[in-house]
Amino acid sequence: MKTAALFPGQGAQGVGMGKDLFEKSAAARKTFEEANAILGVDLAKTCFEGPEETLSRTDTCQPAILVHSIAAIRALEEKGAPLKADLAAGLSLGEYTAHVFAGSIAFADAVRLVRKRGEAMQAACDAKPSTMATVLGLDLEKLKHAVAEGKAKGIVVVANLLGPGQAAISGEVAAVEAAGEAAKKLGAKRVIPLKVAGAFHSPLMASAVETLRAALAKTEIRAPRIPVISNVTAAPATDPAQIRELLGRQVGESVLWEESNRRMGADGVKRFVEVGPGKVLTGLARKIVDGSETANVEAWANVEAFSG
Repeated sequence: MKTAALFPGQGAQGVGMGKDLFEKSAAARKTFEEANAILGVDLAKTCFEGPEETLSRTDTCQPAILVHSIAAIRALEEKGAPLKADLAAGLSLGEYTAHVFAGSIAFADAVRLVRKRGEAMQAACDAKPSTMATVLGLDLEKLKHAVAEGKAKGIVVVANLLGPGQAAISGEVAAVEAAGEAAKKLGAKRVIPLKVAGAFHSPLMASAVETLRAALAKTEIRAPRIPVISNVTAAPATDPAQIRELLGRQVGESVLWEESNRRMGADGVKRFVEVGPGKVLTGLARKIVDGSETANVEAWANVEAFSG
């Protein structure tokens, strides 16, 4: 039975994240302190104490989630129970964390990259009002019809294909609202506006894509020790040049998360371990891959359970 390491994306953050790891693991504490020094801000204090509006900023929560996840990985290693995975994958931002875990991007470089990524995404959002919404209970073909109707009002695309009957749409505000109304008429159970800065994983992120490509061009990327599934292709990426290209495209294109899970399941993965804040990805894995086993490493109690 193969194991996949999963890493969460933006939205998983919450005030208090990583605090017990910081207090009980020297390796985790060093991880937060290293990030503080790289960024020149007290990221740890924001994670532990908030305020929530500061932690939820795109340029803050992205490094915060990556650092929390790697702190948990290092706490496991310190405890003598390293996570042994055959594959790695991460949702959007989490793909960068997966590459740190797989050894293709150095931790310090990844912290700088995701801070830059968050800043670039925020700048793209500020340039044009935009939004996202989750659509529940509608198959992909009907969702595509709803999006096509929404396009009469502006730019809107299917941004995240998360799991069966669970997707997100992204684009200009009026277009997303129109697509959401069309989705309801076609049978969607719920359409939920997302509290995000703007239209992630859509053509409205074009300026962020260019900024990221420039940053990635200056970043050393090595061949990973295990395959990392790309959000863009739902296939393993192992060549450094390919990884650089796909990470550059990722923020402007759809996240194929359901297909990524199916690919891992087809490759023999039955155990999914989500590392970092939240339990969304393991919940999706259970829905997508029949007979899957899941575990989460978010807090010190999880680290102790793994090492026990």
